[in-house]
Amino acid sequence: MNRLKYILLIQGVLLFTNLKAQDFEVAPVRLEFDAEPATSQTRTISVKNHSNRRVSYTVTFSDFLPSSTGERKILPPNSTKRSCANWINVNPAFFELNPGEDIQIQVTMLVPGEEFGSAWCMLYVQPTREQTSWSADKQLAAGITVSGRIGVLVYQSPKSNQNYSIKVSNFQEVTKPGDAQRKFSALIENLGEKVTRCKVFLLASNMITAEEKQFPPQDFEVFPKLSRTVELELPNDLPSGTYALAVIVDYGPKFPLEGSQLVIEVKKDLTNVQKPDTVKINP
Repeated sequence: MNRLKYILLIQGVLLFTNLKAQDFEVAPVRLEFDAEPATSQTRTISVKNHSNRRVSYTVTFSDFLPSSTGERKILPPNSTKRSCANWINVNPAFFELNPGEDIQIQVTMLVPGEEFGSAWCMLYVQPTREQTSWSADKQLAAGITVSGRIGVLVYQSPKSNQNYSIKVSNFQEVTKPGDAQRKFSALIENLGEKVTRCKVFLLASNMITAEEKQFPPQDFEVFPKLSRTVELELPNDLPSGTYALAVIVDYGPKFPLEGSQLVIEVKKDLTNVQKPDTVKINP
């Protein structure tokens, strides 16, 4: 297979602990550091050559900007305020592997003094014989391998940084004609200083019978001082009636659940009435 045409797409970014290109593997594909300012910390990634020939590899970096839809815009290294690319030392940054051979790469994060917030970047492992121009880098995103290159997400946030804060707003129905199920969206804002993993789900409460039904959650990641728009589907198996529909965000056992609610009517013709109301729901 022509490697230049090979694209490996990971479904659900960060759900896998290793990633294979056409003929080499990198594990893990996410590194998390919690070093305090003016200290260092080392993590390890493994690279294995699955091809039948000796291959040279190099390690490079880029920055990325998260979007409200979950996509990531790839940028040159050290081009954003949240970049930690310049804080990292890789040993070795260039290496060769025989067929079936693997290597442990030391990735050391040296955090400058007074850097108490969160920072991130992308680390790439790529065969040197397939170096590409920066225009090719712009096509890359977390969880996608282009031209044999594998990206590893790198996060840094001091352990002492416990500034978590999530807010939910703009909960509304966004169902379009022809949709098989009713759809709702909400805006999740990260007002804190931590990259925060959230479980988001719908809870429907019948306002006459008080019967509640919770639907399976979706996992999202929201970056500091940024927002994420999430879309959730309401299954069609609810009995007719008036419901208080709530979007619930769980971002850890130490924090209260966050939510927003509206009132809907479930009828055969899907007619609904909604009245948004932001609320905080204690666990």
